[in-house]
Amino acid sequence: MTDPRGVVLGYDGSDFSMQALDWAIDECELRGLPLTLSHAWRWPYGEAPEEAKLHLRKAAEHVLGHGVECARSSSTITGITADLYEGSPGERLVELSAGAELVVIGCRGLGALARSVVGSVTAYVAAHASAPVIVVRGPGPLPQPANPGPVVLGLGPATPGEALDFAFGEAAVRQSRLVAVYAVRLPAMSWGMPIPPLPDTDVFVQAGREQVEERLAPWRDRHPGVPAEPRAVIGAAGEVLGEASAGATLVVVGADRTRHRHGRLGTVVRAMAEHASCPVAVVPTSRPRT
Repeated sequence: MTDPRGVVLGYDGSDFSMQALDWAIDECELRGLPLTLSHAWRWPYGEAPEEAKLHLRKAAEHVLGHGVECARSSSTITGITADLYEGSPGERLVELSAGAELVVIGCRGLGALARSVVGSVTAYVAAHASAPVIVVRGPGPLPQPANPGPVVLGLGPATPGEALDFAFGEAAVRQSRLVAVYAVRLPAMSWGMPIPPLPDTDVFVQAGREQVEERLAPWRDRHPGVPAEPRAVIGAAGEVLGEASAGATLVVVGADRTRHRHGRLGTVVRAMAEHASCPVAVVPTSRPRT
């Protein structure tokens, strides 16, 4: 039997991982799950005496111990586990994800530096983890608005059912509404050809909304208490979801690994991890579809 790890948090003591800790605690308390804090360390200077490595390990133990103490003193979670690992943080979080309900990891936010970070540990975990990965963006404490925003689901033809299941479940435990956003692309116009009649955008928007309604129907039946709003918007998927993320509690996107088999994030998923205005949940397919 797999040892249940509940929510796994990648923790390094930074402001960004402290914010991710807040989110992980929230998830554990909402879902009644245990929490595993994982901190990875490694000696970066080649060969060295064990005594020198021991000092670095002791520092890593101190960082992880501080995170565990913060979790214990600020939550009602009954099961909190410390995981100290010598090696790659990304590989360790992917390994732990096999027995987890959820992985939470902090991200620095916007700008070139953030993109380089998203391109390393965060992107690796999001692309390879067996469990959904929540990327908590930006430093500082999570805001607690009086009227929290909706859970936003990015919905397209290739969005796996696992993403819908996760989005409805997250909206249910947070007692939030769900907004399913579908990006409508208008037919391309060709230069040098006779100009055809301009497309009736309302027709395309209505068709997109009908597709959303069709995809949502089974999950509406499973979660009758979750208000679900279909929304079809003209534009590129990344831009449409980026605008929808403003004021949202969480954006949920699916990572279809039947299309991205070599550990690469899709364009929309990566855009959300780099530019969304709120935390982003990347939900993988559980198994290849045939």
